[in-house]
Amino acid sequence: MSQSFGGPGAHPRRYALGRRVIEERLGLEVVAMPHALANPEWIARNPRARAEDLEAAFRDPSVRAVIASIGGDDSIRLIPHLDLQAIADNPKIFLGYSDATTIHFACMKAGVTSFYGPAVMAGFAENVEPFAYTLDAVRRTLFETEPVGRIEPNRDGWTDELLDWKDPSLDDRRRRLTPSSGPRTLQGGGVARGPLIGGCADVIDMLRGSPWWPPLDAWRGAILFYETSEEAPEPAQVTRRLRNLAAHGILQVLAGIIVGRPGGEIDPAHHADYDAAIVHALDEADLLDLPVLAGMDFGHTDPMFTLPSGVIAEIDCATASLTLTESGVS
Repeated sequence: MSQSFGGPGAHPRRYALGRRVIEERLGLEVVAMPHALANPEWIARNPRARAEDLEAAFRDPSVRAVIASIGGDDSIRLIPHLDLQAIADNPKIFLGYSDATTIHFACMKAGVTSFYGPAVMAGFAENVEPFAYTLDAVRRTLFETEPVGRIEPNRDGWTDELLDWKDPSLDDRRRRLTPSSGPRTLQGGGVARGPLIGGCADVIDMLRGSPWWPPLDAWRGAILFYETSEEAPEPAQVTRRLRNLAAHGILQVLAGIIVGRPGGEIDPAHHADYDAAIVHALDEADLLDLPVLAGMDFGHTDPMFTLPSGVIAEIDCATASLTLTESGVS
């Protein structure tokens, strides 16, 4: 479905590629919701239709999972139109990332676990060949009822290279990979445990104060997962956004934070600047003991693992590792 940008209508080749991967590699039957393939300009003008698609997908007993086609920047416009009772009464998998953060917060408000992971066009679709790490993570998280356990880091290299989807000559070009050194502990010690909550920093910033914003108790004892978009906000902006969460008392009640690799084709040599921006904000809030892992494979980086929002996870600072101790599906 297109809860935000009308990507399938704008880039039908890319949508078809992602759909084929889901069908052939995961063995699922993909059904596009009524407005998912509409002209992107029409999609932009009709947030109510997008909300109707989402409600219909949750209410349809033949639908086992709802997968976002892509992100965007305006799924927050669904708030006046989406009936959260449709989600609460029909709990099922919702999968997506980036601007889909809005829908993850809607699911949380409705009391339903959702899954922060690949979208049809960004995640499942990939030039030449989908990443095995991404597909394996989806299988382990969504297709098995046993807890995922420790999330092993991707050792085959990562990419955030942006290739123009409008240019068919690029379809057969693999994106360049950068060697991965795995996650790292920025600060803190021991083991932190709590339910996962979070998403894309850019969208969390938009959601603050909206009807779907969680109360402070929802953050208490939680592990915040936090990542930045392909718009590549400056490190100073990351500090400011975290300052705002501290001003709301949110950082002070967390059990820990995990941070995705910065999105937006940022030179890896500058990733340390983002680490420093995070630590600076936590230092200002007198939270230098709060466990924080950075450089993780989720969000605007490929390949990616899938995070079940609301599920209990553990940060081990000594091994710079994350473990999912509960399953998100039954």
